[in-house]
Amino acid sequence: MTTTTALSGFQTGFAIRPDLVVEAAHAEDVRAAVADAAARGLPVRVHATGHGLPGAIEGGVLISTRRMDFVEIDPVRRTARIGAGVTWGQVIEAAAPHGLAPLNGSSPSVGAVSYTLGGGLSVLAREFGYAADHVRSLDVVTADGTLRHVHPDSEPDLFWALRGGGHRLGVVTAMEIGLVGAERLYGGSIAFYGDGAGVAAEEVIGGYLEWTRTVPDALTSSLAAIRYPDSPQLPKPLRGHYVLSVRAAYTGSAAEGERLVAPLRAIGPAAADSLREMPYADSHTIHSDPPFPHAYYGDSVVLDGLDADRAGRVLELTGPKAPMMTVVQLNHLGGALAARPAVDNAVPYREAGFLLRLLSPLDGTDVASVRALYAEVAELLTPHALGRSLGFSFGGGDRTEGFHDARTQRRLAGLVSHHDPASLFGGSYGISPGGR
Repeated sequence: MTTTTALSGFQTGFAIRPDLVVEAAHAEDVRAAVADAAARGLPVRVHATGHGLPGAIEGGVLISTRRMDFVEIDPVRRTARIGAGVTWGQVIEAAAPHGLAPLNGSSPSVGAVSYTLGGGLSVLAREFGYAADHVRSLDVVTADGTLRHVHPDSEPDLFWALRGGGHRLGVVTAMEIGLVGAERLYGGSIAFYGDGAGVAAEEVIGGYLEWTRTVPDALTSSLAAIRYPDSPQLPKPLRGHYVLSVRAAYTGSAAEGERLVAPLRAIGPAAADSLREMPYADSHTIHSDPPFPHAYYGDSVVLDGLDADRAGRVLELTGPKAPMMTVVQLNHLGGALAARPAVDNAVPYREAGFLLRLLSPLDGTDVASVRALYAEVAELLTPHALGRSLGFSFGGGDRTEGFHDARTQRRLAGLVSHHDPASLFGGSYGISPGGR
């Protein structure tokens, strides 16, 4: 791997200019790099795939974990041991022959470890909870240069904090996670034109919110609203349209899945409908996230609930009349996400009903303009806002407020003071020092 490759990633909107790059192949490489950085008083950052890069990286030591990409499946224990550089696509591929699946997100190219440290909202989240809830153990290098094997019976405070608290307490080199039995599922998306070519956007989101009140915990869904540019690079059905898509995943039978999504199809004429039974290995097609690197800024609001009127006003702010292209995604929470795991962790806001995510390409606009728009959305949602999601702050790493509730924040801050008194891993508690 060249240094240029080690610095590249999915997020291209923020510069990565460290003083030193360490391309780690083993945990010992990470341990030596952390120890050396501590001795020299240099901050440490971590970089895997770069999806979740919280902002620019200037100076210090950057540890690239891409070469640490091993996956070991234990089909009897239904677990996977994964290295810090592994992407979800690799884990899905390795688990599929055993009829098993990880609690991965929507994109197969996302780094599995950092995604999980931030909580991890999977395509089956309402049925199985957060990915962090299924972590069995972690190997982490702490600021004193020690490689620790952390599990519920060994350093329980670290085990609590790393699952939901991000990278702030060290560099995780490997993780053992539980897998679920999911050989196939019923899922896909149904899309509507919301710009006059189909049904009104307010009717779509209102119908979606009403539908979420009726579905079982085994059905996980989200709604996305995107104003597509009139570009020849896009498929003709999307060019220049404002499109609202409801995405769903359900592990029950296809027949029951068809019955459950019938109210969505009744909202109005669909621009596209891909709801179907599929192998779990095809779950990435539910969202069809862009596979190519690009520049973007993103943030989120965790909500205790959301009414149709307020949701419609969010679409007015971010839709066709918005000053820049903004992707809105509304994730339905609840179900197993509301339950505490057998071994508690630092994932906050279990009581939340929805997560609103905002993402804007930075080509042709600037961060200040995007932040101004997001501030308007946040103000509108203040009556229902609980906080922000650590896993969905892309480029906003300088804003640390709201990632955890006050009680969790205090406990994390105390652990950071104990394990990293010199702030080797930088910033305040909870901020990931690198891109997943």
